[in-house]
Amino acid sequence: MEQEENIVVGISIGDLNGIGGEIILKTFEDSRMMEFCTPVIFASSKTMNFFKTHFKSEINFHIINKMDQLVQGKVNVINCWNESVNIDFGKEDQKIGAFAIKALQEATKALKNKEIDVLVTAPINKHNIQSEAFNFPGHTDYLAKELEGESLMFMIADNLRVGLLTDHVPIKDIANHITPELIQKKIHTVYESLKKDFKIERPKIAVLGINPHSGDNGVIGYEDDEVLRPTLKKIKETGKLVFGPYAADSFFGSNNYKNFDAIIASYHDQGLIPFKTLSFGQGVNFTAGLNRVRTSPDHGTAYEIAGKGIADENSFKEAVFSAIKIFKNRFDYELLTANPLKKPSKKQFTQ
Repeated sequence: MEQEENIVVGISIGDLNGIGGEIILKTFEDSRMMEFCTPVIFASSKTMNFFKTHFKSEINFHIINKMDQLVQGKVNVINCWNESVNIDFGKEDQKIGAFAIKALQEATKALKNKEIDVLVTAPINKHNIQSEAFNFPGHTDYLAKELEGESLMFMIADNLRVGLLTDHVPIKDIANHITPELIQKKIHTVYESLKKDFKIERPKIAVLGINPHSGDNGVIGYEDDEVLRPTLKKIKETGKLVFGPYAADSFFGSNNYKNFDAIIASYHDQGLIPFKTLSFGQGVNFTAGLNRVRTSPDHGTAYEIAGKGIADENSFKEAVFSAIKIFKNRFDYELLTANPLKKPSKKQFTQ
């Protein structure tokens, strides 16, 4: 990749009744963003012009029907549908969910075909996207099926990085899901991502306990002593700098997290509550472990403020910047590890 080449950032519009359209407009109203990337919004000209009028934006779109019509340095909008859409801000609507999925599917297809370099997804509503044709809890699970690799939800904000052993799993089922095989797989994914995506040569990883106080020597559950500790010991013997399990309740409050390149939590709320407390509005959800780069903001559709013009675009903007940086880091890693006689091109390399 030549450094002057603009990275093409595909953007799926998300739930049209949420804040996705607003935060996308606010992000790319700043013309300086064109110095870092060329955006392609997967939606429709009618939809984006509705948002432009509603939010009194002065942004100029370049409308395309095929990816080969893309123009560098412009805010491109590709028509994924032609019909008019009844947008009713703040309302959950099954029809709106279908448009969100249509945009996601088209963007994913472009990502797989290397017509876009990275994908940034605006928030969706996990309930109204469900149908016979689309039965996934969210973006991560869908992309795990469509792309290559082992996916992992990796929340990032500057030097704070939190991965999960389990993500969208009911609390009552968490312990049954955490097996030695899962622990090894997730830690390997985080370790490789830290090296390739974040340029950390010798990553230090902390793992949080499954039970309160990491089981307290079996008083509060046996999983930490019988499953987690032996597996971490085995992984550490391979040379990886993996530590734990740490009691989750004091780990972040004591600032111990600052001593590590990544923290792996056992379940969703154990990791995401402290992460969002420390970084809300600046955090990014990165799907690590896949052969293509996908990021998203750390928030949802925010129906309660949708259409009011008060949504904060910072997390979405950070998602764009993170996707660009990770893409470049992966390319640099490929250069370092590739056959020195063959120089990869931007459009050819994979993780």
